[in-house]
Amino acid sequence: MTASLPSFATCDLCDAHKLDSDGGFRVLPPVFRDFGGVRRFAGVVSTVKCFEDNTLVKAAVDSPGAGRVLVVDGGASLRRALVGGNLGAAAARNGWAGVLVDGCVRDVAELAGCAVGIRALAAMPLPTEKRQEGQRDVAVQIQGVWVRPGDWLYADEDGVVVSDQPLHAA
Repeated sequence: MTASLPSFATCDLCDAHKLDSDGGFRVLPPVFRDFGGVRRFAGVVSTVKCFEDNTLVKAAVDSPGAGRVLVVDGGASLRRALVGGNLGAAAARNGWAGVLVDGCVRDVAELAGCAVGIRALAAMPLPTEKRQEGQRDVAVQIQGVWVRPGDWLYADEDGVVVSDQPLHAA
Protein backbone atom coordinates (compact mmCIF):
# COMPACT_ATOMS: atom_id res chain seq x y z
CA MET A 1 0.00 0.00 0.00
CA THR A 2 2.85 2.42 0.68
CA ALA A 3 3.98 2.22 -2.94
CA SER A 4 0.54 3.29 -4.15
CA LEU A 5 0.16 6.13 -1.66
CA PRO A 6 0.62 9.61 -3.05
CA SER A 7 3.69 11.40 -1.82
CA PHE A 8 3.05 13.48 1.26
CA ALA A 9 4.80 15.75 3.72
CA THR A 10 3.47 16.03 7.26
CA CYS A 11 4.20 19.77 7.16
CA ASP A 12 1.93 20.14 4.11
CA LEU A 13 -0.75 18.03 5.79
CA CYS A 14 -0.55 20.24 8.87
CA ASP A 15 -0.79 23.38 6.73
CA ALA A 16 -3.87 22.00 4.99
CA HIS A 17 -5.59 20.81 8.18
CA LYS A 18 -4.37 23.23 10.88
CA LEU A 19 -7.81 24.82 11.20
CA ASP A 20 -9.70 21.52 11.42
CA SER A 21 -11.63 21.60 14.67
CA ASP A 22 -13.57 18.33 14.58
CA GLY A 23 -10.76 16.24 16.16
CA GLY A 24 -10.32 14.08 13.07
CA PHE A 25 -6.78 15.40 12.46
CA ARG A 26 -4.20 14.91 15.23
CA VAL A 27 -0.46 15.49 15.55
CA LEU A 28 1.62 13.27 17.82
CA PRO A 29 4.17 14.95 20.11
CA PRO A 30 7.74 15.06 18.75
CA VAL A 31 9.11 12.34 21.02
CA PHE A 32 9.55 9.46 18.56
CA ARG A 33 12.90 8.44 17.07
CA ASP A 34 13.45 6.67 13.73
CA PHE A 35 14.81 3.15 13.99
CA GLY A 36 13.68 1.38 10.79
CA GLY A 37 15.12 1.41 7.30
CA VAL A 38 12.19 3.46 5.96
CA ARG A 39 11.83 7.04 7.13
CA ARG A 40 8.57 8.01 5.41
CA PHE A 41 5.56 5.73 5.70
CA ALA A 42 1.79 5.85 5.87
CA GLY A 43 -1.11 3.48 6.10
CA VAL A 44 -4.28 2.40 7.83
CA VAL A 45 -3.80 1.86 11.57
CA SER A 46 -4.02 -1.42 13.42
CA THR A 47 -3.38 -1.26 17.18
CA VAL A 48 -1.96 -3.31 20.02
CA LYS A 49 -2.20 -2.28 23.66
CA CYS A 50 0.28 -4.03 25.92
CA PHE A 51 2.60 -3.32 28.82
CA GLU A 52 6.06 -4.88 28.89
CA ASP A 53 4.70 -7.99 27.08
CA ASN A 54 5.08 -8.15 23.29
CA THR A 55 3.09 -11.35 22.69
CA LEU A 56 0.41 -9.52 20.66
CA VAL A 57 3.00 -7.37 18.86
CA LYS A 58 4.66 -10.56 17.60
CA ALA A 59 1.30 -11.99 16.54
CA ALA A 60 0.49 -8.78 14.65
CA VAL A 61 3.76 -8.50 12.70
CA ASP A 62 3.65 -12.23 11.94
CA SER A 63 0.31 -11.64 10.15
CA PRO A 64 -0.18 -9.97 6.74
CA GLY A 65 0.33 -6.22 7.10
CA ALA A 66 -1.22 -5.25 3.77
CA GLY A 67 0.50 -1.85 3.94
CA ARG A 68 -0.92 -1.00 7.35
CA VAL A 69 0.81 0.73 10.26
CA LEU A 70 0.91 -1.07 13.61
CA VAL A 71 0.53 1.38 16.50
CA VAL A 72 1.68 -0.13 19.79
CA ASP A 73 0.54 1.44 23.05
CA GLY A 74 3.27 0.21 25.35
CA GLY A 75 2.31 2.62 28.11
CA ALA A 76 5.45 4.66 27.31
CA SER A 77 7.47 2.14 29.31
CA LEU A 78 11.21 2.63 29.10
CA ARG A 79 11.92 -0.62 30.99
CA ARG A 80 11.43 -3.28 28.26
CA ALA A 81 11.76 -3.41 24.46
CA LEU A 82 8.56 -4.33 22.63
CA VAL A 83 10.13 -4.67 19.16
CA GLY A 84 13.53 -6.07 18.21
CA GLY A 85 15.33 -7.23 15.10
CA ASN A 86 13.27 -10.39 14.61
CA LEU A 87 9.95 -8.54 14.86
CA GLY A 88 11.21 -5.73 12.63
CA ALA A 89 12.20 -8.29 10.00
CA ALA A 90 8.80 -10.00 10.32
CA ALA A 91 7.01 -6.66 9.87
CA ALA A 92 9.00 -5.95 6.70
CA ARG A 93 8.56 -9.50 5.36
CA ASN A 94 4.81 -9.46 5.98
CA GLY A 95 4.10 -6.13 4.29
CA TRP A 96 3.63 -3.71 7.19
CA ALA A 97 4.32 -0.10 6.15
CA GLY A 98 5.43 0.83 9.66
CA VAL A 99 5.39 0.21 13.37
CA LEU A 100 5.05 3.04 15.88
CA VAL A 101 5.84 2.05 19.48
CA ASP A 102 4.94 4.17 22.50
CA GLY A 103 7.75 2.39 24.28
CA CYS A 104 11.15 0.95 23.44
CA VAL A 105 12.87 -1.15 20.78
CA ARG A 106 16.12 -3.13 20.76
CA ASP A 107 18.56 -4.52 18.18
CA VAL A 108 18.92 -1.02 16.74
CA ALA A 109 21.47 -2.02 14.06
CA GLU A 110 19.17 -4.82 12.84
CA LEU A 111 16.11 -2.54 12.79
CA ALA A 112 17.98 0.00 10.64
CA GLY A 113 18.35 -2.71 7.99
CA CYS A 114 14.64 -3.58 7.93
CA ALA A 115 12.59 -2.30 4.98
CA VAL A 116 9.86 -0.93 7.23
CA GLY A 117 9.29 2.30 9.13
CA ILE A 118 9.86 1.94 12.87
CA ARG A 119 9.38 4.73 15.40
CA ALA A 120 9.77 4.41 19.15
CA LEU A 121 10.68 6.47 22.20
CA ALA A 122 14.10 4.92 22.85
CA ALA A 123 16.31 1.86 22.67
CA MET A 124 16.41 -0.60 25.58
CA PRO A 125 18.29 -3.91 25.41
CA LEU A 126 16.07 -5.74 27.92
CA PRO A 127 13.36 -7.92 26.29
CA THR A 128 9.79 -8.26 27.48
CA GLU A 129 8.25 -10.99 29.54
CA LYS A 130 5.74 -13.24 27.76
CA ARG A 131 2.54 -13.19 29.82
CA GLN A 132 0.07 -13.49 26.91
CA GLU A 133 -1.50 -10.17 27.96
CA GLY A 134 -2.77 -7.20 26.00
CA GLN A 135 -5.48 -6.14 23.57
CA ARG A 136 -5.63 -5.91 19.80
CA ASP A 137 -7.46 -3.40 17.59
CA VAL A 138 -8.76 -1.17 20.37
CA ALA A 139 -8.59 2.63 20.65
CA VAL A 140 -5.31 3.63 22.31
CA GLN A 141 -3.84 6.82 23.68
CA ILE A 142 -0.36 7.55 22.35
CA GLN A 143 1.35 10.36 24.26
CA GLY A 144 -2.09 11.78 25.09
CA VAL A 145 -3.44 11.52 21.52
CA TRP A 146 -6.22 9.07 20.64
CA VAL A 147 -5.43 6.65 17.81
CA ARG A 148 -8.08 4.19 16.62
CA PRO A 149 -8.02 1.16 14.35
CA GLY A 150 -8.92 2.34 10.85
CA ASP A 151 -7.34 5.78 11.30
CA TRP A 152 -4.61 6.81 8.87
CA LEU A 153 -1.08 7.49 10.14
CA TYR A 154 1.49 9.50 8.19
CA ALA A 155 5.12 9.68 9.35
CA ASP A 156 8.09 11.46 7.81
CA GLU A 157 11.22 13.31 8.87
CA ASP A 158 9.16 16.13 10.41
CA GLY A 159 6.77 14.13 12.53
CA VAL A 160 3.70 11.95 12.79
CA VAL A 161 0.08 12.87 12.09
CA VAL A 162 -3.08 10.80 12.42
CA SER A 163 -6.42 11.28 10.73
CA ASP A 164 -9.77 9.55 10.74
CA GLN A 165 -9.69 9.59 6.91
CA PRO A 166 -7.08 9.53 4.13
CA LEU A 167 -5.38 12.93 3.79
CA HIS A 168 -4.16 15.04 0.92
CA ALA A 169 -2.41 18.38 1.16
CA ALA A 170 -4.47 21.16 -0.41
